[in-house]
Amino acid sequence: MSRFVNLELGGEAEEFHHSEQSPTLKDEAYYLAEAQAAFQSGRFEPALRAYSKVLEFNPENAIAWGAQVRMLIELGEFREARVWADKALDRFPDHAELLAAKAVALGRIGDLDAAMAFSDAAMEQQGDTPYVWLARADVLLARKESRADYCIEKALLLAPRDWFIAWLAARIRFYYRQFILALNLFRQAAEWNPGNFTLWLDLGSCQRSLGMVGAAETSFGHALALNPQCSAADQGLAALSETNSFSRLVGQIKQWFHR
Repeated sequence: MSRFVNLELGGEAEEFHHSEQSPTLKDEAYYLAEAQAAFQSGRFEPALRAYSKVLEFNPENAIAWGAQVRMLIELGEFREARVWADKALDRFPDHAELLAAKAVALGRIGDLDAAMAFSDAAMEQQGDTPYVWLARADVLLARKESRADYCIEKALLLAPRDWFIAWLAARIRFYYRQFILALNLFRQAAEWNPGNFTLWLDLGSCQRSLGMVGAAETSFGHALALNPQCSAADQGLAALSETNSFSRLVGQIKQWFHR
């Protein structure tokens, strides 16, 4: 069953933190808090389902509509994100962050002119929010335009010392393989919120992409210390171990031939 069908049905399986036996009232606010917590810990699938539950309680919650589009983008489901953005914009045609999210989806599937048009529309709707600027940077990076740097700086200025915005900016840089620029942003985010395992996990992935093996091992280790169930950190460490073993083997072969 596709993610899109799950959204239509409100989701079939829930993987939220609280037990089914919890006496907590599971209403719109409950699922919104669950969704936002999942988003901030990089658990995009559970966040997607939780935002869907929010809309079961309140179909007019524009935040949840926009967040669903953003979760689909984070999951790499760009065409599905575009479809879901259209559904949301049918209800909220002038919502700046929805327009911005659709712009990102379009940019990532290569419809660059339409992406820019939707980004322009988002800016015109008094869209002076960090996400609208990050979305514009995303579109400009898809278009290979250097103006993206200004947009990311603008987003960071609108949210000073905000680890979440720095993390989102880093993920955009990382997606477009700007690893050195992403590294600085991941480091900032981890410095501002050192207790979030996802920040260390993403920092480790970025360091590994740059060949910083020792630093990546440290970051994956921090992620595991904060969340021992983090399989991605385990996999990252295993991949680094294999890389080290291969490098040692290559070194031994080179030494053998030079004798």
